[in-house]
Amino acid sequence: MNFESGFAGDRLQAEEHQLGRRRRLIVIAAGAIVLLAAAILLFHRGGAENKTVGADQTVPRVTVVRPGRSAISTTVNATGTLAARREMPVGVVGEGGQVSAVLVEPGDWVRAGQVLARVERSVETQQFASLAAQVRVARADARLAQSELDRAQALVSRGFVSRADIDRKTATRDAAVARVGVAEAQLREQRAKIGRLDIRAPAAGLVLTRGVEPGQVVSPGSGVLFRLAKGGEMELLAKVSEADLARLPVGAQAVVTPVGSSKSYTGEVWQISPVIDPASRQGIARIALSYDMELRPGGFAAVKLVSGSAEAPVLPESALQNDDKGSYVYIVNDKKVVERRDVKLGQVSSHGVAIIEGLSGNEQVVTLAGGFLTRGQKVEPQLERPAQGS
Repeated sequence: MNFESGFAGDRLQAEEHQLGRRRRLIVIAAGAIVLLAAAILLFHRGGAENKTVGADQTVPRVTVVRPGRSAISTTVNATGTLAARREMPVGVVGEGGQVSAVLVEPGDWVRAGQVLARVERSVETQQFASLAAQVRVARADARLAQSELDRAQALVSRGFVSRADIDRKTATRDAAVARVGVAEAQLREQRAKIGRLDIRAPAAGLVLTRGVEPGQVVSPGSGVLFRLAKGGEMELLAKVSEADLARLPVGAQAVVTPVGSSKSYTGEVWQISPVIDPASRQGIARIALSYDMELRPGGFAAVKLVSGSAEAPVLPESALQNDDKGSYVYIVNDKKVVERRDVKLGQVSSHGVAIIEGLSGNEQVVTLAGGFLTRGQKVEPQLERPAQGS
């Protein structure tokens, strides 16, 4: 009896356990169905959103510009050495001697003919005095000869003096006058020799160097004693490449900045070298400058030369791309498709980069995000204002 009761209880318990499992399976299946439905719903919504996003990504929006053509200045950058435009070397022009005084220093302004240094002249002064005395003697002899001739001419009519005597006295008078001329010429020559002992400035200008001191013995073989810049005018001997030199006109404006100086000076090209250095392939452009104490001959300076003006498209640097083939830009054609356009760059300024070859100025040029585009890609262009040329 007890055995049957226990067996019935176990069977009842097993049936309850199976019922519970069925209920749990039903709940799980219902939950799975709900989750599956939710997933399907989300999938459809996400697919629609992805389609929208994908459509936007396949046709990106890019910023473009129509640059047009702007007036730009064509400039050439170069370097060179400062020098006196007309340098005047001054040396001994006379016989020379011992320098007794030096009257100027480098940096002094001098007049034309101003004495720069004096050479000792005591011997020459005594010679001048001797010649002056000889002139006085010759003049006295000439006066005496003229008086004797005058008296003889007064007596010739009375027969006391013959015509032959008159001729001799006339010749004597003429010789005395000639000796006066010789003595005076010798005196003037000595005066000129003394004057040549003064070392003088050949023209007004600025003293650049001084190479003589008092007590120094100088002669015509002593070389240059002073160097002067005529009128104080300076110049820059700018070294310019052969290609740039060919398009650089006389009269071109220039801005010169000496090394170590924040100040710039304006000038103009006054002469272009007719010779090209075969080693460096460079020529010299000579740029005239007005005097300034900071423009020191021998100094180094940079120069910007305005070689002309032209019209060209000007683009911001962000529009330019580069690869092994050179510089290029992306343009958007009428079909809103990206195309590559190879370009040649010109002058770079604060306004942008001039394009001297490759663009007419009417194209839609991509200014931003060009590095993320490819040729043949379809885009949506957004126009902005063009850069203005200088």
